[in-house]
Amino acid sequence: MLRVRCLRGGSRGAEAAHFIGSRLGRVFTGWVQRTFQSTQAATASQNTCAADDNKATNSVPKDCPVCSYNEWDPLEEVIVGRAENACVPPFSVEVKANTYEKYWGFYQKFGGQNFPEGHVKKAIAEIEEMCNILKQEGVIVKRPDPIDWSVKYKTPDFESTGMYAAMPRDILLVVGNEIIEAPMAWRARFFEYRAYRRIIKEYFNCGAKWTTAPKPTMADELYDKDYPIRSVEDRHKLAAQGKFVTTEFEPCFDAADFIRAGRDIFVQRSQVTNYMGIEWMRRHLAPDYRVHVISFKDPNPMHIDATFNIIGPGLVLSNPDRPCYQIDLFKKAGWTVIHPPVPLIPDDHPLWMSSKWLSMNVLMLDEKRVMVDANETSIQKMFEKLGISTIKVSIRHANSLGGGFHCWTCDIRRRGTLQSYFD
Repeated sequence: MLRVRCLRGGSRGAEAAHFIGSRLGRVFTGWVQRTFQSTQAATASQNTCAADDNKATNSVPKDCPVCSYNEWDPLEEVIVGRAENACVPPFSVEVKANTYEKYWGFYQKFGGQNFPEGHVKKAIAEIEEMCNILKQEGVIVKRPDPIDWSVKYKTPDFESTGMYAAMPRDILLVVGNEIIEAPMAWRARFFEYRAYRRIIKEYFNCGAKWTTAPKPTMADELYDKDYPIRSVEDRHKLAAQGKFVTTEFEPCFDAADFIRAGRDIFVQRSQVTNYMGIEWMRRHLAPDYRVHVISFKDPNPMHIDATFNIIGPGLVLSNPDRPCYQIDLFKKAGWTVIHPPVPLIPDDHPLWMSSKWLSMNVLMLDEKRVMVDANETSIQKMFEKLGISTIKVSIRHANSLGGGFHCWTCDIRRRGTLQSYFD
């Protein structure tokens, strides 16, 4: 079984690493990258990160409303995001690195202002319909609080306006009965957690665990201010070299870069998730869970679920345009790898924060039911051939804000138990 190796050395080792990093800059970052990308089980037995099923201590209180171990057990409760008051983030270096060149003018012109009103109204209506359908399917739906995201704020390190509370998948990760708040990496998303605090406090008061990952300062040192992107070719070269706009200055990650399969959780190093963030998560979840770094031929890695979406025990959707370099791990474990068809979304439809591959960003209601876009008939047929019935909802305008069904939701409770699918 693959494991992410631990850094060792105690406080003196940490001080030395900090000193070396300050002196060697990119050399140290490269060393960190090679260390964390190791997928060999090379830790000593006393420091093993693997869990023994026979020694599991992970138990969920009987009445706890929070319990989810994977992406496909029967869905009972979910948080669905809000498009209300959505704001265009300021055109900072981390936003530029995560968006396509054809939209840079849009960000430069409208950064700090609301997204186009008519478009947002349509997105709101689509998500309301999505919530209604989820309720009809027997799922309890919770929503974050509406907030004015246009308000400017200032920390000792930066100034910004906010963005939205549209994508709970980006900021919240549920592992068993624990809700983990991600630290995020965009300055415009620094205070996004505020929209979810009321709901999380309710879950906490009912017995759930609640963890907030270390909040980054988001000082200039977290970003490569000279990140050289001018074209898609630049992005491909940088991704192949393992270079990203975020540095290893401090831990950062978005929850949407992680995807769960019981005891095994998979993550990618991306523009918003660094190796320090991955290491924090690995240590936090050990020994009950194993965290694996996987990577893709992706010129703009940000959030794993439109590239690699696990939809059932032994079944994964893998983006044909972004092949996974570690796909043999799944094949050797007997998993079926499905390549979804090319998306049907028109070229002229605005996608300010994502690619067309939101078509595979689906939400499993259970192993035999999937929520999929009503316009994406090709992927509907693919699911039907797999024996999975499709629940069709149109969220084209909601897609423009950067997410599909998986992004717009965070599953709070699924009816199932903790299992290992890779032993």
